[in-house]
Amino acid sequence: MNDELRFRVLKLITERPDISQRELAEALDLSLGKTNYCVRALIEKGWVKVRNFSSSRHKLGYAYVLTPNGLRAKARVTLDFLRRKQEEYEQLAMELAELRREAARLEIEEGTSR
Repeated sequence: MNDELRFRVLKLITERPDISQRELAEALDLSLGKTNYCVRALIEKGWVKVRNFSSSRHKLGYAYVLTPNGLRAKARVTLDFLRRKQEEYEQLAMELAELRREAARLEIEEGTSR
């Protein structure tokens, strides 16, 4: 599981502890099997605990709870994700500035060639 996926799973579990794996899979645009793998990996790392609760007389539900290690990991993953996105933004801003300069130069050349 890459850092971005780890970030997204932890974020969704934090926002909606009672989310089902099917709903999690839909939100992440992953297969149910891949989602199950990701959740199990976080449980094995000790970052997430699963608690059972009875949502009705006939159905057993689950709640995902971040452990103290999970909360620390989420903070670290969030900061890494933010840092990476900031770097991507800065790179994109430089590329856009270069494209604007090139477009302006082409407009000038085109205007002088008329």
